[in-house]
Amino acid sequence: MTVRTGRQPTLQNKRYRAQTALSTIAVHAILALIGLTCLIPLILVVSISLSDELRLAKEGYQLLPVGFTTFAYEYILQAPGQILRAYGVTAFVTIVGAVTGLLICSLLAWPLARKDFRLRGPLSFYVFFTLLFNGGMVPFYILVTRYLGLKDNILVLILPYLVPAWYVLIIRTSFAQLPMELLDAARIDGAGEWRIFFQIVMPLSKPVLATIGLFFVLRYWNDWFLALLFIDDSLLYPLQYLLYILMANINIMAANPQTTGMPIPTLSARMAMAVLAFGPALFTFLLLQKYFVRGITIGGLKG
Repeated sequence: MTVRTGRQPTLQNKRYRAQTALSTIAVHAILALIGLTCLIPLILVVSISLSDELRLAKEGYQLLPVGFTTFAYEYILQAPGQILRAYGVTAFVTIVGAVTGLLICSLLAWPLARKDFRLRGPLSFYVFFTLLFNGGMVPFYILVTRYLGLKDNILVLILPYLVPAWYVLIIRTSFAQLPMELLDAARIDGAGEWRIFFQIVMPLSKPVLATIGLFFVLRYWNDWFLALLFIDDSLLYPLQYLLYILMANINIMAANPQTTGMPIPTLSARMAMAVLAFGPALFTFLLLQKYFVRGITIGGLKG
């Protein structure tokens, strides 16, 4: 007859707990290291933007500002009205484009996720085809300027990015995984398709919608290419394009210092522009980060 004292399981539990604790510490240390490597470049950008240009050239890059100064920001913000107007244009384009694009993509993705929709196959092929092929730059420019007449129109900064096929496919995949029994029960209770979509489908899809919304925000906020092609009116310059022009002007003046009679902060000004540009986008990401990973996972499980 064997007597169990309970000592062996206790030792095994202690070993298991110790191994679990070590594994947790190791994982947290690795994640902290990865987070630090992502954070250091941002700190370095802010540090360089607040550093003296001459001391920066002599002493190199450091995590703390070298010869703390705000001269780069003062130089960029010599005409604050222009910067604020560009911020306003970019904010308007980003908000309107993100909200409208998210709504249209969702409305397009919903019938594609419905197995009872007869045109699901042809419409899905059409959306996927636009993901692979496009008409080219010259036809696109002719279409926008001659046929649509959107030259120097703020809508030209919104419409081309309104319905990305990749976003539609991600939302469609998320919609396809919703419990159809819940939707059928709503239909039995007398709910119409619009009510089902806006009161059931959309609330249940918050993670993927928040993720795609973040993609829209980043795309519109960081865009300067459309302004380069279609905007000549300085009143309609978005922020990124205005900073691009300012940086080009600074490089020209730095190459010819005799024309200004004052030092030109080339490197620190470039970093100050980066801070002005990525600040709001970073804030938006921090607001939506809890939905980000879950939205990508839900939208990418199956087609």
